[in-house]
Amino acid sequence: MKTLSMLRIATGFALALGLAPAQAQWPAKTVRIVVPFSPGGIADNSARTVADRLGGRLGQPVVVENRPGAAGNIGAEQVAKSAPDGYTLLLGYDGTIVVNPHVYARLGFDVLRDFAPVTKLGDAGVIVVAHPSVPAKDLRELIALAKAKPGTFTYGSAGTGSSAHLACEMLSQLTGAGLVHVPYKGGGQALADAVGGQIPLVCTAVAGAQQFMKTGRLKGLGLSSATRASGAPDVPTFIESGFAGFVVDSWVGLLAPAATPRAVIDRLQTETAAVLQMPEVKERYAVLGIEPVGNKPEEYAAQIRADLARWAPVVKQANIRIE
Repeated sequence: MKTLSMLRIATGFALALGLAPAQAQWPAKTVRIVVPFSPGGIADNSARTVADRLGGRLGQPVVVENRPGAAGNIGAEQVAKSAPDGYTLLLGYDGTIVVNPHVYARLGFDVLRDFAPVTKLGDAGVIVVAHPSVPAKDLRELIALAKAKPGTFTYGSAGTGSSAHLACEMLSQLTGAGLVHVPYKGGGQALADAVGGQIPLVCTAVAGAQQFMKTGRLKGLGLSSATRASGAPDVPTFIESGFAGFVVDSWVGLLAPAATPRAVIDRLQTETAAVLQMPEVKERYAVLGIEPVGNKPEEYAAQIRADLARWAPVVKQANIRIE
């Protein structure tokens, strides 16, 4: 009887925490982070940097599983349809989470309905870099040149609907610069063509561009973050260049399927935030051009809603659609 009473008390305590009895000892097995992109990119590396250390804190392995395709939609749909038990998570990239809903005619998931945000892992600014032949030393001069000859300045990005594409499309719309987008299948290809002089500009991540800036093969004109990047300290922000309030950060974060118990979400957030404060993680994220965050689920959810609203008019004005 005493044992039965203790079991009932333990069960009641677990339910009070939002856990079913079988989940009271969560995690009891391996946790998967689904990265909806190929191995080796910034999104993939941001997850792998966290995974092993998060596993150590949880007491169970945390593994990364790559499920690329359709700009992240395939992997996101898989997680959205997974059991809401905390064992399958999504490495959320802002392009997939807040841009794809506006540019794809059909998605196999609804961002606000099907996911429970856990925490934002970090922010990464978008940098505008130019071939040395472009006669502009900063963003202000570039915009003036572009407005004088609308439609003559092209810029490459990692692809249609990418964060970099949308950031530079917003810049073009706000300034009337008439910049022309050239989509690539990856940021590396766009940078290679800029280095070779095939295109004058690229909107991309700092991590990919910094090696070319250091050797003088490209020059940085402006950064979309609120503050300068450690990987490109000499490049002024859009705000410093005279575009007040213009801050656009690409981000990565963790999301779980909707209806995942709140106690599991909170545990994941707490442990992930602790991992992001580890010196070796900060160092690795700096190399990737990411500023660690680790915010609360409510804060991350609020940004997702705000970004969904922010990109809707930009996509509509540019008539960006992917069938």
